[in-house]
Amino acid sequence: MSASPREIAFDVLNAVERDDAFANLLLPKATFPLNKRDAGFVTELVYGTLRLQGRYDAMIDECATGRLQPEVRIALRLGAHQIHAMRVPARAAVFETVDLVAQVAGRAPTGLANAVLRKIAAEPDWQERILDRPEGYYEWYSHPEWVVRGFRQALALEGAAGELEDLLDRDNEAADLTLVARPGVAERPADAEPTPLSPYGYYWHGNPGKLAEVRDGRVAAQDEGSQLVAIMAADAVLEGRDEQWLDLCAGPGGKAALLAAIAQQRGSFLTANEIQPHRAELVATAVQQFADSVEVICDDGRAVGEAAPGAFDRILVDAPCTGTGSLRRRPEARWRRQASDLATLTKLQAELIDSAVAALRPGGILTYATCSPHPAETVTQVTEALRRHPLEIAPAPAPLAGRAVRAEGYPVPGAMQLWPHRDNTDAMFAVCLRRTT
Repeated sequence: MSASPREIAFDVLNAVERDDAFANLLLPKATFPLNKRDAGFVTELVYGTLRLQGRYDAMIDECATGRLQPEVRIALRLGAHQIHAMRVPARAAVFETVDLVAQVAGRAPTGLANAVLRKIAAEPDWQERILDRPEGYYEWYSHPEWVVRGFRQALALEGAAGELEDLLDRDNEAADLTLVARPGVAERPADAEPTPLSPYGYYWHGNPGKLAEVRDGRVAAQDEGSQLVAIMAADAVLEGRDEQWLDLCAGPGGKAALLAAIAQQRGSFLTANEIQPHRAELVATAVQQFADSVEVICDDGRAVGEAAPGAFDRILVDAPCTGTGSLRRRPEARWRRQASDLATLTKLQAELIDSAVAALRPGGILTYATCSPHPAETVTQVTEALRRHPLEIAPAPAPLAGRAVRAEGYPVPGAMQLWPHRDNTDAMFAVCLRRTT
């Protein structure tokens, strides 16, 4: 017998928790054989449960005593999501979840599961009850405290601290699926809804893996914010030679492929560097349509500056970061990353910037970007780079200049900070820096 949608959702969530798997990699394979309705049901179960895991764990802890088997907790989270965030009747959600518990954990915990789910369904005001808990604010909004602090600090720099709850709510909703039609090999369909800023982006409803142009690499799923970072890196005004481009941290290849497509149209050449061999293979697959205009190398980005001093006209440093800007699409990241990761990542980011500056010719453009709005990874990193190196902030290209932060006293005037609740994109940060000498 084939697995039911709830069993498939459980298997994905179990792999995410047990094996540190990524839901966005597992789901396309898990849902491919399903019809559109069942695939959508599984996708919402998985992503919705992951986004609101903190809230559902608080509900479960209020209704259960003692330690729960991991499999039971995962199943209860699925049940709570059906009860509180989906159009599934409570009785059906309880019945189906108890049946799922019996399948994954045996008959013994089914009585407990039934009781917990009935309590979860019966409580009239979970928001008030959870907010009364010591960590209730973070549990209700389902974000770790250190992530919320980083968001609050970043918004405050723009004079917008009051937008925090709008951001957290938006982070707990599904992201619109956007595709990129890579220039030179694809165009946006005439009947597609275009994204507002990227000339290559459009919204899509359905499974992109079933599109021939996606399978052959002419079109790809890519958040508009990610597209805008690549466009910024390619279009920032540059004086003199514009032939050699570098994507220093290219994996898994989305930005590299868009850069390669633009480079091919302009007669430029892109070097796409990635330190991890398996990610370098992903980059090679992503850029295969543009093989004449790109070379993929596998090297430590921190060594490129010494190996190729002054060799590049444009460099993108899409730095490894905490990824807290993409929690709508990669919700498990909020439960895996820790505040302690910041020290290691910010050190690496600074070293990559140092290498990029060494590899950049005088007058060249370095675009620094992160998929994190945390000030330690964004404005602090840039202000320190400006102090260490002969760099100046370069204007973002039009129309992206209109997205530059204009708040009085903002530490990096001219930087672009996108937000899910404002821009319907990941919370991407990007700034163009020109090497002066």
